[in-house]
Amino acid sequence: MAQPFTKLTTAAPSKSPPPLVTFVFLLVLCILGFYTLHHPHLSNSTSPPFSTSKLRDTFLSLSSNNTISTYLRDLTLHPHLAGTKPSLDTIQYVKSHFENLSLDTHTVKYKTLLSYPAHASLLVHFSNGSVTNLSLTEKDTGVFSSDVVQPYHAYSPSGSAHAKVVFVNYGREEDYRALEVMGVNVSGCLVLARKGESISRGGVILVAESKGALGVLLYTEGDRLRDGGGGVERGTVMKGIGDPLTPGWAGVEGGETLDLEDSQVLKRFPKIPSLPLSLENALIILGSLGGGFVPQFWNDSGWVNGLRVGPGPTMVNLTYQGEKKVATIQNVFAVIKGLEEPDRYVILGNHRDAWTYGAVDPNSGTAALLDIARRYSLLMRSGWSPRRTIIFGSWDAEEFGMVGSTEWVEQNLVNLGAKAVAYLNVDCAVQGPGFFAGATPQLDNLLIEVTKKVKDPDFRGKTIYDQWVATNELHNIQRLSGVDSDFAPFLQHAGVPSVDMYYGRDFPVYHTAFDSYEWMINHADPSFQRHVAVAGICGLLVLHLADDSILSFNYLSYADQLKEHEEILSKMLDGSISLDPLTTAIQELAAAAKEAEDEAKILRELETTGVLKMRALNDRLMLAERGFLDSDGLQGRQWFKHLVYGPAGDYESKLGFFPGIADAISRSTKLKLSRRDGQALIQHEIWRVARAIQRAASALRGELT
Repeated sequence: MAQPFTKLTTAAPSKSPPPLVTFVFLLVLCILGFYTLHHPHLSNSTSPPFSTSKLRDTFLSLSSNNTISTYLRDLTLHPHLAGTKPSLDTIQYVKSHFENLSLDTHTVKYKTLLSYPAHASLLVHFSNGSVTNLSLTEKDTGVFSSDVVQPYHAYSPSGSAHAKVVFVNYGREEDYRALEVMGVNVSGCLVLARKGESISRGGVILVAESKGALGVLLYTEGDRLRDGGGGVERGTVMKGIGDPLTPGWAGVEGGETLDLEDSQVLKRFPKIPSLPLSLENALIILGSLGGGFVPQFWNDSGWVNGLRVGPGPTMVNLTYQGEKKVATIQNVFAVIKGLEEPDRYVILGNHRDAWTYGAVDPNSGTAALLDIARRYSLLMRSGWSPRRTIIFGSWDAEEFGMVGSTEWVEQNLVNLGAKAVAYLNVDCAVQGPGFFAGATPQLDNLLIEVTKKVKDPDFRGKTIYDQWVATNELHNIQRLSGVDSDFAPFLQHAGVPSVDMYYGRDFPVYHTAFDSYEWMINHADPSFQRHVAVAGICGLLVLHLADDSILSFNYLSYADQLKEHEEILSKMLDGSISLDPLTTAIQELAAAAKEAEDEAKILRELETTGVLKMRALNDRLMLAERGFLDSDGLQGRQWFKHLVYGPAGDYESKLGFFPGIADAISRSTKLKLSRRDGQALIQHEIWRVARAIQRAASALRGELT
């Protein structure tokens, strides 16, 4: 190796340079050193080993369905319910995987209130005097571990009830209205309901409670597709998300916690006990009911026709004993530090905990996440470093109500608000055929572009985009108003642009002991090519968001989507209330979005000479989503801050957006307000949304008024 400085020291002495020359020389060195430190992409030693297209092609070429299969098999060797000893093995598995890839890895622990079953029984007293003690555990096919938790509803209160049974269909208000027409009153009875899409598990119990029912039995029709209906769907019935003892702040060791009997805590839980049932057991009870036949409109699935609604004459004795206890949960993180913008975060997350084995929910997503990390590690060994920081998050206790991710978001709210570029979520990544995605609208175009680069796993020679177009799903990107996965705290509380994606819309072994590796290889993805596709899409999205010099956020798409939302709202209100504030605000956002697009085009041409201007534009693109947040939140549900996308308080609402407006429409009807008061309530919420859209437009422009 050449040693130039040695040669200089042994050379013949020369005259010293003048002091002014020396000063200028040192000053230039200092300036160059400072500039290189803050703009390391300009240094030859850190020049990227790949072109942008080569990097993404290489990422896709590193896929391995066998590797993903191995990850999933390892993750599902035993059940791993959050807060239990078996879950520790899964925590260590994910942590070790990241560490073995030489990624910067750490865990964050929280103390949170979780819920477990102690005892449950169901005695059925038939009219002929016979009594049957129904087995509430699933049929053991010889593969169940002793660690499989018995079917239960987390946060159900302990209690018992002995009463006649009434079948209430899906347990919606309209179902109870139909029963009232038939002269059936459920007060003092146990209700038996089937799980539907339009109302949540907790919603079924809340409505039953309001009708005077003593308890709820809930079954899922999907289970009939597997083992004669022996599967039982576990799940949470808590209202809201996050740790109920620390509402709005993180449950850190030594931090503030509310008492279990605090009114704020108690209002999160139902007041009547409930149990999940297998379809098989539900049919035993349904087949013994008397009374009138089910209404015709209940027969949507084609098989309840001929059933009766009760009450009775069958009597059921329900007993449930549960335990709510504070348990330690752990989120696991791996961090790839950004080279040029280390203070900008692209977050890729998946929850790790499962009700049972969790092959689909959630570890199909975990396996994909681990494989993306593996591929990024290989790229790093070849010299690649992302422009922005990439964070992998493995969340705990999602099944209890997005607890792990919510606590982390609450703990890091200020930094996320200032520095988070986007959050990408995978949960039940592979459930079956067909690609589905949800996103905030500024990410639509990027999502579509990425699907053009990934091979469709089910159709040779096609991309996922090709099949999206062929099945007319292209314009069916969903919006993220639900609270059914870990994107909820990021978007609805912190205002971080988000994406959620998965293969297959439903699967019949959801939250049952049959959600196993065997079910995956026999039904959902035998070749693991769908896993490869999801990992490919998600990984490419992250590469774009972490590496593109200008963020691929298109707020023109957002403005267009808001216009569509406004049109739907206009038809619903039928001209009775002015939408002018909303119209004006959307036009303002569209104008700001057009200015941002034009600015981005100019800066892309400048590339190396507009570094600071690109940074400024990226900040505005990143922060615009925060404009849709309102510090007061939704009325009665202040934790939810997003006024465009969030859950409506009334499950009967026909709006999947503008949750505050949806709540106002519902309240104006159910509280029987005068026409004037009802319209004023709705108009106020329209103004709130309009102001939120104006805030987003102002953030996009980046100028003070």
